[in-house]
Amino acid sequence: QVQLVESGGGLVQAGGSRRLSCAASGRGFSTYTMGWFRQPPGKERELVACIHRSGGSTHYGDSVKERFTISRDNAKNTVYLQMNALKPEDTAVYYCAADFFGRWVAVSASSYGAWGQGTQVTVTS
Repeated sequence: QVQLVESGGGLVQAGGSRRLSCAASGRGFSTYTMGWFRQPPGKERELVACIHRSGGSTHYGDSVKERFTISRDNAKNTVYLQMNALKPEDTAVYYCAADFFGRWVAVSASSYGAWGQGTQVTVTS
């Protein structure tokens, strides 16, 4: 079973940047579509971005388009989320997740079979 470990969360001022990483253990990473989700306090979990196993397709939530970039390094079994122009409303626990079927685009949380423990990102105004 793949294990996912996020890192890079913390406190950042509005307008700043942060890069999250998610390291996957085990084989098979290059066959998975990977996603980043977030859950703000008191709200539902939402898709931030996802990336196809090949890196050839990416999809972003409307609220982060043009500000966040998802990427992956299959040689390092790692997926990244570069977050720029952060806003207080980006404050959330951020989770990475793996879609074992390697869908071209996977926007639903139900498509993902493995999840990390989450990393807190807090954006102060």
